[in-house]
Amino acid sequence: MQKLRRSMLFMPGNNPGMLQDAAILGADSIILDLEDAVSLTEKDSARILVREAIKSLDYSEVEVVVRINPLDTEFGAADVDVMARVKPDALLVPKAAEDGIRQVAAMLDGIEREEGFAAGSIKLIALVETAWGLESISQIIKASQRVVGVLLGGEDLTSDLGIKRTKEGEEIFYARSRVATICKALKVDAIDTPFTDTNDCEGLALDTAKAKSLGMTGKAAINPRQIEVIHSVFAPTEADLRYALRVLAAKNEAEKEGKGVFSLDGKMVDAPVINRAITTLELGQRLGLIE
Repeated sequence: MQKLRRSMLFMPGNNPGMLQDAAILGADSIILDLEDAVSLTEKDSARILVREAIKSLDYSEVEVVVRINPLDTEFGAADVDVMARVKPDALLVPKAAEDGIRQVAAMLDGIEREEGFAAGSIKLIALVETAWGLESISQIIKASQRVVGVLLGGEDLTSDLGIKRTKEGEEIFYARSRVATICKALKVDAIDTPFTDTNDCEGLALDTAKAKSLGMTGKAAINPRQIEVIHSVFAPTEADLRYALRVLAAKNEAEKEGKGVFSLDGKMVDAPVINRAITTLELGQRLGLIE
C-alpha cells in the first residue's frame, strides 16, 4: 500500500529540541533539513546531529526524510554518505535534475551493499525548484526507481523565473499542474510547496485546496500548526464518503440488472466515477473515518 504523504514537515537539522519532538507532531513525514535551514558554519555539526537523532530517537510512527545539500557543494556527498548509513526512509534531493538523481542513486547502491541494507530501501524525493527541473520532471522521475515523489519548491522556482511569489499563487499554477499531472502519470506522489504565512490558517486551507484540486497528493509544511489544516483538506468529507457508499451500492444494483452505466441523483455514473468512489472509501478506511 502506498505511503501516505499528506503532510511533510520541514525541521531544521541543527535544532536538537525540534529533532526530539519531530516524531510526535502529527505529520505523515518529517524532513530533517541539512540545506536551507542550516548556515554554512553549522553544516558539519548538523549532519552529525541528524545522524545521531535517527540512530537514537524513535521515529517509527513517521516517515523520516533528510534534505541533503546539493551535490555540487562541498557538503552534498558527505550528507549522502553519512545519512544513508543510518538508513532514513528517503533523501530529499534539492535542485533536482536527472544527472543528480542518478548520482545520488548510484551512491546509495554502493552504501546499501556495504551496510547490508536491502537494495533500493532508501527512497528519493526530488525537490523541483528550477525552471530546468520543472521542464524535465519526467526524466527526473525515470532516472531511478528509488524516486517516490516530487516536491515543488515554489519560492526558489519563482526566484529562478524572476517573478514575484504571491500568497494567491497564480504564478505557480502551471508548475503545480505540471508536477501533479506527470507524477500521476508515473505513479509517484506530488507534494505541494509550503504556504509560508504560518499565522494564516484560512489562507493555508485555501492554498491547500487549490493544490489538491490540481491533483497534488500532499503539501509540505514549515510549522507544526499547519499540519491539522493540511490533513483536513486532504481527508474526504462525510459527504464525500456517503456519496461514495451510495455510488457503490447503486453499482451493485446496476450489475444485478446487467447495466454497465447507471444514473444516481439524475447524473450518469460510469467507470471513472466508480473508481473515484473506491479511492475515496479506501482513503477513508486508512484514515479511520469508516470501518
